[in-house]
Amino acid sequence: MLRLHRPLLIVTAVALLLCLVAYASMGTLKPMQRWQWMDIAGEGGSAIMAGIWLLMLLSSRPKGRVTTLLAAGLAAIMLGESADCLDEFFTVPKEQLWDNFLEAALMLGGMLTLTSGMYYWRQEQFRLNEHLQKRERLFRSHRAFDRLTQLATAEYLREQIEQEQQRQPLPNCAVVLLDIDGFHLINRHFGQPQGDLVLQAVGHMLLLNLRNEDLLCRYAGDRFAILMPETSLASAESMAQHLCFMVRHMQHRSMGQHIDIRIRHACAMADAPAETVLTKLNRVLDTSTRECDALAAA
Repeated sequence: MLRLHRPLLIVTAVALLLCLVAYASMGTLKPMQRWQWMDIAGEGGSAIMAGIWLLMLLSSRPKGRVTTLLAAGLAAIMLGESADCLDEFFTVPKEQLWDNFLEAALMLGGMLTLTSGMYYWRQEQFRLNEHLQKRERLFRSHRAFDRLTQLATAEYLREQIEQEQQRQPLPNCAVVLLDIDGFHLINRHFGQPQGDLVLQAVGHMLLLNLRNEDLLCRYAGDRFAILMPETSLASAESMAQHLCFMVRHMQHRSMGQHIDIRIRHACAMADAPAETVLTKLNRVLDTSTRECDALAAA
């Protein structure tokens, strides 16, 4: 991972070398008896720790705005502490203020840059946590997931529908079934590996547009199912239409060629046994598929 950040590391090393050259050429080396060992240990140790934090950060994160800001802030703090430490070894004439300015500018600039990076890192963590919360139900049972999409399976969906029905005796939970239109044509024209990528892309798009409490599953083949607690049929229909819209506007490409992805949906309340509800939804989608195929053939 450090190789990705080689330019930043080179710039930091060069800046550290220039700082040393500046003090050595414009200052006078102090006698050893005038060295303040406590200050050297504190300032030099702080510089070393900032450098270690910088290396740890760059070895664990890819390129990006957050990484750049955090790394630049730590690098500036390391240089500022290094300059402060070099001040213990060299005497700079009082009329020359560049050393004081250098220390203050590097430390203040580094702290501001690091704070800015931590702000964006915090926003990044919020988004990641929200994404993980949407998968929370799935992680309660590590066996009930689809290896390709990393989503819950149909079996897990049935279990969750039954649990919702036990928790809420009255029908207060909606189920949405989604089907990728003409998925077999995508496999035929672009190959199965590309078809697998389409399934993964659709799964991610659906997941990003759902609430934290909703459960997204790969039902079977090119069909996805969504369990929506505390949701009316009208709200589920509205959400399903929104999901269809978002998928339709995905920019998915294979070898430079755009793949047009469309999905159809069917909605129902979970007011019957799970298998009955899912069979009903499958029938609706199967009927819709036959009608579409008939129109295409005509």
